[in-house]
Amino acid sequence: MPVRLLRSLLAAALAALLCLVSATSLAQPAKPVRILVGFPAGGGTDGIARTLAEHLKDALGVPVIVENRAGAGGQIAAQALKSAPADGSTYFISHDHTISILPLVMKNPGFDPVRDFTPVAGFATFVNALAVAPGTPAKSFNDYVNWIRGQGGKSAVGVPAPASVPEFLVKVIAEKYRLDLVAVPYRGSAPMMADLLATQIPAGVASVPEFVENHKAGKLRVLAVLGDRRQAVLPDVPTFAELGLAGFEDVPYYAFFAPAGTPKSELDRFSAALAKVIAIPEVKDKLTSWGLAVGLMPQQQLAAREQAYAQTWSRIIKASGFQPQ
Repeated sequence: MPVRLLRSLLAAALAALLCLVSATSLAQPAKPVRILVGFPAGGGTDGIARTLAEHLKDALGVPVIVENRAGAGGQIAAQALKSAPADGSTYFISHDHTISILPLVMKNPGFDPVRDFTPVAGFATFVNALAVAPGTPAKSFNDYVNWIRGQGGKSAVGVPAPASVPEFLVKVIAEKYRLDLVAVPYRGSAPMMADLLATQIPAGVASVPEFVENHKAGKLRVLAVLGDRRQAVLPDVPTFAELGLAGFEDVPYYAFFAPAGTPKSELDRFSAALAKVIAIPEVKDKLTSWGLAVGLMPQQQLAAREQAYAQTWSRIIKASGFQPQ
């Protein structure tokens, strides 16, 4: 066989092999994106995560899986994020409690949000609220205070996690009105809501998204909200500031975080996809109906927001006399 012909055949074979390798590479499915949720399925954070995930899969072009790592106020999920590969495949959806509050109330939460995580983007703010069970006769916050006094001044209030903003709010209410309120911590809002709706506990403090649908359905009653203004989804419910309990105007946030060291290109890709998703009318309307104020917080803005929120609550926690556990 002539050398020139042999060379041509080899070149053709090599080209065919390269095309095959390239086609095989293109056929490889992209790595799915995993969204860690630190609370049980059925709660507010889980519902928000699943609503976003449903549309993020289209915006990102890969499967998006919601993985519940419930327990310890999001601590388990945060530790899972810390050990996850920093390749853009794992994100943590969290509100203020896990990222900003846990490091203030625990000596060793098993993660350092500044060292171990990188902010990706925020997408909403919200407020916490006090609600009473259907079997509790109070129609207003003042009714609630008087009802407790009529019970000997002692009552229980459910909170989604120990040493959380809701628990500190319970402490402040107790001191302000000279009540003996016992905060009962749960492993997330879903089990707390189950007990509240069943009147196993007379009252609870959690985020407005946890309460709003049942409030509108008449299954419980929201009596007061935090923040500096009334909520559009609960226009007849006063703020605690209106009731004379100031100092809780700084509102918490919902955001995504990634393992430290995740490439900026991946963070930007996810943030851009998130911006598209929360701009979809049906998504924005759904989140808004749950009591969220929807809007993108880019990475630097989220980092500054996180730092400011932690500083505010550091002062409140120290003033309460709470000692990190």
